[in-house]
Amino acid sequence: MRLEEHILLETPDFVVVNKPSGMLTLPDRHDNELTSLIAVMKKAYGEIFTVHRLDRDTSGIILFARNEAAHKYFSQLFESRDVEKYYLGLVHGVPMPEKGAVNEGIMEHPVQKGKMVTNRKGKASLTDYEVLESFGLYSLMKWRIHTGRTHQIRVHMKHLGHPIAVDELYGSPQPVLLSSIKKKFKLGKHTEEERPLLSRLALHAAMLVFKDPSGKTYTVEAPLPKDINAVVTQLRKNR
Repeated sequence: MRLEEHILLETPDFVVVNKPSGMLTLPDRHDNELTSLIAVMKKAYGEIFTVHRLDRDTSGIILFARNEAAHKYFSQLFESRDVEKYYLGLVHGVPMPEKGAVNEGIMEHPVQKGKMVTNRKGKASLTDYEVLESFGLYSLMKWRIHTGRTHQIRVHMKHLGHPIAVDELYGSPQPVLLSSIKKKFKLGKHTEEERPLLSRLALHAAMLVFKDPSGKTYTVEAPLPKDINAVVTQLRKNR
């Protein structure tokens, strides 16, 4: 990964990066061979601090602190929920109502390691959601999370019965194929197998709104990645 292509904003106190899907934020405890974003950042910046993280398959905005004072400040900012976090993504079907909130506690799955479930005994979790465009088969959605639970949007969308597309933990691992969207789809003469439009989790951390230590407000956006955008383009074409 060429880091400079992924940097959205840089100041003496923090760096905001657009993380590619498939990359870990922090090193894997069991597999040291896997590249993590923090390792790439440390190589480039030397001293760098993690403030929050994204799931491996989620793409989008991550903020890193560049010194200890900033790390303390931003960690408290995220903990006290004084950061606005917005996500975009694709889900199966069309959630009804098209705008609302999911206020369901989240806890670890009693049996499956690494999986979360909604449960009244879980940690309080609040997700606002809105359908931006519905295409029947899929919907393009926007979320704002008020809490930062593990897999929060994924768990809450499963709870609504509209899991995120290509979510092997909470929905279906099946990739998004053009043949499922386009009515008169034909494979090219020399193509034996269809190449998926999207073969990773359709979730993207799109916008972060926060104040820096001096009180200046920043709004940082990461555009929808090419692969998710390709699906949206085809869905619009083949409504």
